[in-house]
Amino acid sequence: MNCGGVIRVSARTRARPDPGISVGLPGRGRSARPAALAALLTVVAVCAVVEFVQRHPLWSALIGLVLLAGAVAAVRFVRREQAGRAAEQAARDRLIGGTDAITGIEFEHWFGRLLTASGCTGVTVCGGAGDRGADIVGTAPDGRRVVVQCKRRSPGNRVGSAEIQRFAGTCHNVHGGDICLLVTNGSFTDGDGALLARQLDILLVDRAALETWAYTGRPPLALAGRWQV
Repeated sequence: MNCGGVIRVSARTRARPDPGISVGLPGRGRSARPAALAALLTVVAVCAVVEFVQRHPLWSALIGLVLLAGAVAAVRFVRREQAGRAAEQAARDRLIGGTDAITGIEFEHWFGRLLTASGCTGVTVCGGAGDRGADIVGTAPDGRRVVVQCKRRSPGNRVGSAEIQRFAGTCHNVHGGDICLLVTNGSFTDGDGALLARQLDILLVDRAALETWAYTGRPPLALAGRWQV
């Protein structure tokens, strides 16, 4: 109501925002302050360094040499650490017993490293859902394609004929394998699967053969003769 020319505005009216005006969120402007402050400090630091170098060239050169020597020492230290870890991993990989306490995917990576150490290139672990039997693929030293299926087993657990037959149905025709390996840290059952593997030129690598291969770094004779250039 207009009383004496004065318009009274209720508290609700004052609090209602104008629909034509965008209301900023609180604190949004503050988020840019740390970035601006960091940029300013960076510029100040660069200017200070430039001024110090101009005023003290000898000290600057000495400090630069010290920093360079420290960087070189740090790089060497990191490389030694990496080499040490690689050597420890290689020592563990030589022992077949270590495969009894790892997962299936870890077993695939373990055997992938063994393939690489044996001269294969482009070794890729691709096992998982939808792999259709190919856990690892790579290229043999003579250029042929290697396809591997890995079966990690607990001690005394065997790989049956059905699993051998499934791999036999995909390793050559589906994955284009020239050299097909079915590898296990256990053993294989006797039966039609083993016979089919021999007929289709699939090499079965059991625990005994795998143990020798891992320890000596030399693949089984039945395989070594296949990928010699």
